[in-house]
Amino acid sequence: MHDAGLTEDLARRAAAGDAAALDQLLTEVWPDVVRRCGRFLPCREDAEEAAQDVLLQLSRKISTFEGRSRFSTWLYTVIANCARQKYRELKRRAAEQPASIEPSAFPGYVDPRTTSVIAGSRVDLLEALDRLEREHPHLVAPLVYRDICQLDYAEVAERVGIPLGTLKSRLHEARRQVRPWLTAS
Repeated sequence: MHDAGLTEDLARRAAAGDAAALDQLLTEVWPDVVRRCGRFLPCREDAEEAAQDVLLQLSRKISTFEGRSRFSTWLYTVIANCARQKYRELKRRAAEQPASIEPSAFPGYVDPRTTSVIAGSRVDLLEALDRLEREHPHLVAPLVYRDICQLDYAEVAERVGIPLGTLKSRLHEARRQVRPWLTAS
């Protein structure tokens, strides 16, 4: 487990333009980023691809980290966005590439291009988040930060920029909306 104080200090220094601090920060957060991407994308390769995207975004956008919230909270936003984007990309890639082998000709054959998307991702959850974003976009961030990134209520309220009572109300509504989509088969 990394030292949260060290990470926060490295983030502040990196945001101020310290390249050595940025390099150390990227090394420091890598294991946590992969683990958190894995909450969205359980297939290790997919999680690592998303984690690479997170580090790239972190490198590009660290100067926008102003230190008003904890760095970890800021980072979880990047993780959630990159993991969901990776899922959409994998899904699109699978849809665009027809199977070269007819699966019915080989019982038990699994097309490797779709395996990570179908079996290695939280398809139910990610599809539900996409649907929630279309129908109730203001409910997505509270659900992602609290239930997937597992931030505490105060951090989520701060990150989303709403009072704690409003957050709890939105979270309740988001869970109510998503529950039937997750249980429907």
